[in-house]
Order: sequence, then structure tokens, then C-alpha cells
Amino acid sequence: MSTTLELAMDLIGRASLTPEDAGCQPLLMQRLQRVGFHSEPLRFGQVDNLWARRGQQAPLFCFAGHTDVVPSGPLEAWHSDPFRPEIRDGMLYGRGAADMKGSLAAMITATERFVAEQPGHRGSIAYLITSDEEGPAKDGTARVVETLQARGEKIDWCLVGEPSSRARLGDTVKNGRRGSLNGFLTIRGKQGHVAYPHLANNPLHAFAPALAELVAQRWDQGNAFFPPTSFQIANLNVGTGAENVIPGELKAQFNLRFSTELSADQIKQRVCAILDRHDLDYALDWRLSGLPFLTPAGELVAAAKAAVSEVMGTEPELSTSGGTSDGRFIAPTGAQVLELGPLNASIHQANECVGAADLEQLSEIYYRILLRLLGC
Repeated sequence: MSTTLELAMDLIGRASLTPEDAGCQPLLMQRLQRVGFHSEPLRFGQVDNLWARRGQQAPLFCFAGHTDVVPSGPLEAWHSDPFRPEIRDGMLYGRGAADMKGSLAAMITATERFVAEQPGHRGSIAYLITSDEEGPAKDGTARVVETLQARGEKIDWCLVGEPSSRARLGDTVKNGRRGSLNGFLTIRGKQGHVAYPHLANNPLHAFAPALAELVAQRWDQGNAFFPPTSFQIANLNVGTGAENVIPGELKAQFNLRFSTELSADQIKQRVCAILDRHDLDYALDWRLSGLPFLTPAGELVAAAKAAVSEVMGTEPELSTSGGTSDGRFIAPTGAQVLELGPLNASIHQANECVGAADLEQLSEIYYRILLRLLGC
């Protein structure tokens, strides 16, 4: 069994449900210290984070990832214990196999090999690991980045091990992500009897024309890197449960995934303008989950594309699709950020899995990226 596969199985066997780390970071820390890394545990609130660095010179290349995983869900849906890794038909099963303990293992073994072969490599290598990526993400990577900025440590290149691949390892590299803006809307009406609608004001009826306009709105055209901004209702609650009562209040939660063509403030202004145009009595709160970011052509993109091509024989597609990642906290510092990891087909599902052979190839890809960027 390969060292990458062994490490991945060791990590999967630790039930690190958000925000628990369950001993994963100390294990990684031990491996990194053996090859000359200075490790710095950073705990904020209930969240364990790790900043480890080898070298003090620029440029600084950083591997970023998370040890926390989502809950397993109903155990009866799994063919094996989610926290007892098992290999069947060439696939490694277990919670976190793809998202993203397999990537962490590949990062470590790639780094160990690179340092052994290039002990005097140029620049520095770092690891930014959190146990709060799957949770609120307030005391994880965001807080570590704040700490680094306060003391003047700047990441030049960051590779996030999120599962980016779609059909084959390395077929997709994420070079950006859309922004995510959540709205929490309350429409106030007047409760009453359904037989006397003139004495009431149904908030759903009042909101319907505005909702239709919000859904039909063309927010932007997108651009060469991002699709057009999208609006989606995630939750809609109205009604008392009684069949003869007009509700007095409606609550809706919506999300906009937006491109670099729009700012969060521009979106807020346009949403409020639509609501105001329909003369609604409303309250609206906002939560910005992350701003859009983009890493255009440059040293990191070139190194990743070349490494994938050498190992897999095909050139990856650059994409900004999918949800948010912790890259959104690192990119605003000026770092070039990419996401490159295994197939994402089974993430957050029962029987999450990753190809055992894919982990070895992923380690080789990571190694070649290090070699291209920091090799002597």
C-alpha cells in the first residue's frame, strides 16, 4: 500500500465532524516537522487551525485545505462504516475520502518527496489547514489569513485541495469562484379570514409580482470566466397551517451567485429597487458569504496545467463553477489561488469515495507543481 493511501486512510478513520479536528492536524504537523517545517497551531473559538511553514524567503507557495467533514447521514445508506476506510474495487470509501482528506494526504507525500529531493529549494512552502471549512467558516481560514496579514506574511501562490475534477482526475481546475450573497426577507401583510379578504392583506399575493421580476431579472451577461449572475429562492415560509386563515407574514431566504461584473452593493440596490417598486412593507437583512475571485493566466495556472498534462496526458479546463471555498479568504490578499483535487461526484453523499490510484497521481501532480515553482 502506498504512503499516500495509508495516510488518507489514517485521516478518514478520525471522525472530524465540523468543527472537530479529531487529531488530524497533529498527525499532519508531525509529518511536516520531520521535513523541516515550523508548525504553529492557531485555535480560534472552537476551531483548530494549523499554519506550518518551511523557509522564510519569497515566493511563498501554500497548500490549503480542511480536516473537517460533514456528517455521514443515515448509516444504513452506507455499505461500510463511514469512519472505517475500506478499499473495494480500487476505490477508497469513507467520509472525507474526496472532500478532502485524500487531497491532504497527497499534499503531504508530494511535499515530503520534493523536500527530500530539493532540500535547498527556493522560496518557502506553507500549509494552511482548518477544521471549519464545512461549518460557519468564521474562525478558520479567515482568521488565519487575518493573523498572517497582521504580521506581514504574504502568500504568493495557493493551491486548495478541494475536489475539482468532474469525470477524470485533473480534467478541471478551478481558477476562481463566484461570489455568494444571501438575503433574508420579511414581507409584512395583515392576517385575516379567507372569507373576508378585503379585511386582510395577503403577503404572498403582494410578493408574487416582485418575486416574478426578481426571478426574470437579467443581472448581468457574465464574462469569459463567469456565467451570468443567478437568483434562487432557497426557503419560503408563509401560512399558519390553517386552511381558512390569510397569513400575516411571509419570510423568504434567497441567494445570488454573482460574477466579477457586479458588486454586492449593486445587487442590494437593485433588489431593493424592485421591492420598493411593488410598494411592499418589508424588512431585508443581508449576509455576504464571499466575494468573487479570479486567478488569470500566470505562474500558478501554467504550473498546474503543465503538471496535469504531464501526469494525465490531457490539459485541464479552467472553471469558476460550483459553490464557495476557503479560497475566497485567501485571494483578496493578492495571492494567486487555484483549486485542484479528485473527483467531486460523491462528495457529501453516502458512500463517498475516491480512486485509490487517483491519490497517487494527485500526489505526483502536486509534486510537479512544486518542482516547477520552487525547484532549483
